[in-house]
Amino acid sequence: MNSTIRAMKETDRSHILEMMRIFYTSPAVLSNGSEAIFAADFNACVSDSPYLEGFVFENGEEIQGYAMAARSFSTEFGKPCIWIEDLYVKDKYRGLGLGSRFLSFMESLYPDALLRLEVEAENERAIHVYQNCGFEELPYIEMKK
Repeated sequence: MNSTIRAMKETDRSHILEMMRIFYTSPAVLSNGSEAIFAADFNACVSDSPYLEGFVFENGEEIQGYAMAARSFSTEFGKPCIWIEDLYVKDKYRGLGLGSRFLSFMESLYPDALLRLEVEAENERAIHVYQNCGFEELPYIEMKK
């Protein structure tokens, strides 16, 4: 497949926000998000934020999907941690290996980091992709305040 992965740019804003609206209303995500959150996330991706970076998958003609990754440190594992926050591929491009390619890309970009992500139990297709890429389920209960 003739696709590239590149950093998000300001000119991608309308495309990314539209994909975020679709992604955040899908069964793949617990939260529906909001326009304010989507804008804040996108702004962080295209700024010099030390916390969040955004990526675009494209084939030269069309944006095929996007991803966002957050940087942190895992004291549990004693190394940098990259959280794959969003990984969205448009319907017509699913099953072509873009998700796997992105995860491989992140491994090469951050070879010494722990890669983590969350996935809904019902999202069997994504779970299959993640397992094929070497991800293992952790027996945690995540909490927030």
